[in-house]
Amino acid sequence: MTMQQLARVVCSSVFFLASGYSVALGEAQESASAMAISDGQIVTIEYTLTLEDKKVIDSNVGGPPLDFTQGSHQIIPGLETALEGMKVGESKQVTVAPEQGYGPINPKAVQEVQIDKIPKEARKVGSQLSAKDDQGRMVHPRVVEVKEMVVLLDFNHPLAGKELFFDVKILDIKAATPPKP
Repeated sequence: MTMQQLARVVCSSVFFLASGYSVALGEAQESASAMAISDGQIVTIEYTLTLEDKKVIDSNVGGPPLDFTQGSHQIIPGLETALEGMKVGESKQVTVAPEQGYGPINPKAVQEVQIDKIPKEARKVGSQLSAKDDQGRMVHPRVVEVKEMVVLLDFNHPLAGKELFFDVKILDIKAATPPKP
């Protein structure tokens, strides 16, 4: 076999392998877009969150998308349940009741604190504080009332008791990679 004939064989083999790879890659991309959201998958979404009055509370449209693992409770339960079975490219409007969002308002989450334990600049209704609870977790109570000797702090999530309205678009779905031994 001459060098020229050998070069043609090698070039044909490379072309064949490249073409085969391209087909395989196309099939992999097609199957990923046909994948439906289920537990354990990494999901990428774009969303806008509004309240009943249509006021936008949060949105990542035009910014970085949100990635989470379906079924791992990284997002509120009502939204996670509503996304189950959706596919890449699909959009959906989701209404989440308080019980499936940030919970109902808990009256026991409003507590009196001695006024001298609150910084002077935060002793006004609406002030947001930051502190650690007994387990070392960050909490962000709001001042709801200031009295002569005490301040009432509300430890409820600001969205507790509210119905939430999401506009969601599924951008990507990936199989989770198994943990390495």
